[in-house]
Order: sequence, then structure tokens, then C-alpha cells
Amino acid sequence: MSAAISHPEPRRAAEAPADSAACGGPVLFYDGVCGFCDRAVQFILRHDRRERFRFAALQGEFAGRVLSRYGHDPRDLDTMYVLLDAGTPRERLLARSDGIVAVLDELGGAWKLLALIRFLPRALRDRAYAVLVRNRYRWFGRYDQCPLPPARVRDRFID
Repeated sequence: MSAAISHPEPRRAAEAPADSAACGGPVLFYDGVCGFCDRAVQFILRHDRRERFRFAALQGEFAGRVLSRYGHDPRDLDTMYVLLDAGTPRERLLARSDGIVAVLDELGGAWKLLALIRFLPRALRDRAYAVLVRNRYRWFGRYDQCPLPPARVRDRFID
């Protein structure tokens, strides 16, 4: 990952996805073999009281279709994405720290206070994000394959 971070405004797809797998809440796209990403997913599962979040590994077909539609390389595992308003005309894809802010907003409660990081300059937020991404495997480990989610939440995972 380069030191310079280019981060355009959230992009919108030309048309809403035909794949109904995403409908019904925000979708978090994450690196399925990353220990930190797995912990983040587990954190969201514990704190998502309304059970709105769906999850899709970046290595999966659904993520590949959505990211390609937005002009992102689905093989780039260095970015977490959040798809909001999936399947509607307001659908948009957020990346990096904008995605984290969206997650915190959606979780609500005290977590919404942490979303105040949105008022920090995006370049600063994304620089901190880049440090985490660069070191995530070393600090949190890496799986040989995507861990299978527990049966009680498996329906919240797309492919």
C-alpha cells in the first residue's frame, strides 16, 4: 500500500444490484483471512443490537461483483468497505475510515460518539487506517482460510 492515499467521495453504482443478498441492511466487506478483520466482525455481531449488518468476505463472489461495479479491484484486500442502502437508488460504497464511521453510526448508542472522528480530516483518518492495514497480519495474525461463522449468525453472511 502506498503512502499517498487517494480517497474519492463515496461512489454510487449506475444501477442498483440485482443480487438480493445485500438487501436488508448495511453490508461490511472484510478480508476473510485477517485476524483483525475477524475480530472486527465479531465485535459488530456483539454490538449490532438491531441485527442489521450483513457480512461478505472480500474473497467471495458477491464482494467481487459489487466492488467491480464500483470500479474497485476485488483482489485488493487492503480496504474494508461498507455498502449502505443496498438495492436502493441511494446505494453507496464507503471505504477505509469512512466505512468505519458508517459502522459506528449504524451501531448507535455510545459507539455513535466515536463516529465523531468524522470531523478529523479524512487524510489523517486514512493515514491511521493505512498503518493498521500495513501491520494487521503481524499484529493480529492471519488464517489459512476464512473462518466459518457460528451457526446462530451464519444467515448474516453472504457467500
